[in-house]
Amino acid sequence: MATSTSSSAAVAAQAVTARPAVEKKTVSFHNILLGAAIQTFEVSTLGQPFEVVKTHMAANRGDSIATSLKKTYARGGIAGFYQGLIPWAWIEASTKGGVLLFTSSEIDYRARVAGFSSSWAGLFGGVGGGVAQAYTTMGFCTFMKTVEVTRHKSPDTNASTWRIAYDVFQREGIRGLNRGVSAVALRQMTNWGSRFGISRVTESMFRGADKTRKLTTGERLAASAIGGALACWNQPLEVIRVEMQSQAKAADRPANLNLFSAARYIYQKNGILGFYRGVTPRVGLSVYLTVCMVFGGDSIKSYFSDKKKA
Repeated sequence: MATSTSSSAAVAAQAVTARPAVEKKTVSFHNILLGAAIQTFEVSTLGQPFEVVKTHMAANRGDSIATSLKKTYARGGIAGFYQGLIPWAWIEASTKGGVLLFTSSEIDYRARVAGFSSSWAGLFGGVGGGVAQAYTTMGFCTFMKTVEVTRHKSPDTNASTWRIAYDVFQREGIRGLNRGVSAVALRQMTNWGSRFGISRVTESMFRGADKTRKLTTGERLAASAIGGALACWNQPLEVIRVEMQSQAKAADRPANLNLFSAARYIYQKNGILGFYRGVTPRVGLSVYLTVCMVFGGDSIKSYFSDKKKA
């Protein structure tokens, strides 16, 4: 009996020893800055045009993609597609990229140490990173970006974004400037939880039986793109967020919208399909953003980790 117990203990010890150690990808101060740089690059290139068209369609739910493009161009030509880029999108991007990279990496590592698979660890890291983004940097910035895109529907079309922000602050204080932050938090946690989680699942599918195989660049790009596209299942949260932050005025639009009253108003005006307005440009935005942050972020972290070992 004693021999059998000893043998079992030895087998268990060998199994523990055989399990590969969880390697933590280095996240240094330089790496956080690079995360911010990636996000700023993303929003300054294709990100903001996708964001503007997506926001326009979510706020103007009767407009098609073609109509949205025409109206956006009519508001300011090519520059119209970059409304809200300076300074709001830059402020948001330069901070939330670093917050996401640091928070998601730390949670991902802790989850893998606790025994979770890379897919679950990626999901947990994405959820934690998304929530951290929303409550540290994104509430005010998303509000101001939405103001930029929808303020032409305000009664005072000549009011500057700063003037509108000041008026909101005077009426409602900090809470007014962070209107819709709860919807932003829900969107971000489901966004990045889905993006990281689905990307990791796709990577595992590409690896097949050989779980240690290093993925090719094409496979990693494809995994990020698939994760970004499928993460757009939560488009209703995005439409609700835009409606809560929109400067549009209507006689039947309730004042001080919350998650539930905004959802009810959208359903009454546009039905179920209203919750999916702007999903096409958002898929484009999400794929581009996820490729930049998941593929690009992983590449940067691996680079610094390899450099430190060398």
